[in-house]
Amino acid sequence: MPKRLYIDTVGCQMNMLDSELVVASLRQQGYELTTKPEEADTLLFNTCSVREQAENKTYSHLGVLRDLKASHPEKIIGVMGCMAQNHQKKIFQRAPYVDLVVGPGQLHQIPSLIDKVAAGEGRQIEVSLGRRDGSRVEIARSHESFDPLRDPEMRPTPFQAYVRIQIGCDKFCTYCIVPSVRGPEQGRRPEDILAETRHLADQGTVEITLVGQTVNSYRGQDAAGKSWNLADLLAAIHEIDGIRRIKFVTNYPKDMTDELLTAVRELDKVSPYLHVPAQSGSNDMLKRMKRGYTVEQYRDMMRRIREGVPGAAVSSDFIVGFCGETEAEFQMTVDLVEECRFKNSFIFKYSEREGTRGAELFLDDVPFTVKQERNNTLLEIQNRISLEDNQKQIGNTLNVLVEGISKAAAKKEDADDSPVVQLTGRTHCDRIVVFDGNRRQIGQILPVAIYDSASHTLFGEVITEECGSELFMLS
Repeated sequence: MPKRLYIDTVGCQMNMLDSELVVASLRQQGYELTTKPEEADTLLFNTCSVREQAENKTYSHLGVLRDLKASHPEKIIGVMGCMAQNHQKKIFQRAPYVDLVVGPGQLHQIPSLIDKVAAGEGRQIEVSLGRRDGSRVEIARSHESFDPLRDPEMRPTPFQAYVRIQIGCDKFCTYCIVPSVRGPEQGRRPEDILAETRHLADQGTVEITLVGQTVNSYRGQDAAGKSWNLADLLAAIHEIDGIRRIKFVTNYPKDMTDELLTAVRELDKVSPYLHVPAQSGSNDMLKRMKRGYTVEQYRDMMRRIREGVPGAAVSSDFIVGFCGETEAEFQMTVDLVEECRFKNSFIFKYSEREGTRGAELFLDDVPFTVKQERNNTLLEIQNRISLEDNQKQIGNTLNVLVEGISKAAAKKEDADDSPVVQLTGRTHCDRIVVFDGNRRQIGQILPVAIYDSASHTLFGEVITEECGSELFMLS
């Protein structure tokens, strides 16, 4: 009987990709996936440490398994990823029934670590060196865990895939734990990235998203010693047959070069969508956050984007309630959002993270109620802007990559039987579109006429040769 694996993933695209790779390696050991923890021989939790809420969620999930482990001690429970690197042995202290703690740089060791636990060798922990525990080369090597295996079943869809081009981060923003848990910034060799992308194209992948902590900071060196940047990489991937869309996240403002913007404008497979976190509209706040740029520089970057890539969609991140944030400083953030009119923004209440410079240097002195109020205010403003901009798309026909059945349709009991179902997909600028269609259209890029909008969703009708702007042809 095959062994069964349950895996739960929280956090960013990096974590989603890490889970795909771990599942691929365990499949080679005879594992099959299950969505039911009680059926699994091994249960893995791929974790995030960026916000306290994500860590609490993992500990809550582990707590639910206490009785399951007590009644089935042969089951193996593992915590992997950023929280594993951050908390290390603390996880064993809080959840003594956990068997494995594995950092993001050691995920390739998971199959052998599981074997050791099963053989009675006790708890296993494998993590990378801390940022002060060796030379840069030694620390970087301890975090190296690149991507030899892929598993289509673990992707968002079979025709979309993440490709890691970079690991680690050297920015050291004072609120962020990532440089400690992901290690020094390292760019993958361009040959490896291109080989992986060709492999994905051969598997039927239509869209790839290049991922890195600050993806536009990418620097790689090929076998001939030539240095590559992200613009070079985009140009090379653009030539790969089968790949029809290329995205990249997340960007760092100071590394948004004119060369990169030219590549986005001139390479038609590259999505004119740029996610560039601002975090605050106050220079004093940005300095406290150690973001490395000013509001004026961010505004200049936005000007260059608007002029260099007409029609580009830009999204951003903001942290409200960071240490010492005044009402006046928050208002500067509001002003920046109003001015830049982002497609959407991810807005977070500051959460102090142990091990960051922010926790060492500053007092988390903004009351939670104030953080919540500012969060809601900024969300309301961003939602209004998103709705206003989406309304401008009404009457346009947009090319949409059909990703699958919409969440609303998937909840309906008769969804599996109906020949017509509500589908969802994304435009080249990453706008979400829902429309009626059939399952055979999933994975295709279709022209969709937009007739209505909400803050985060466009509504449309598929255009076909047979019926013009009619709904669609069942055949």
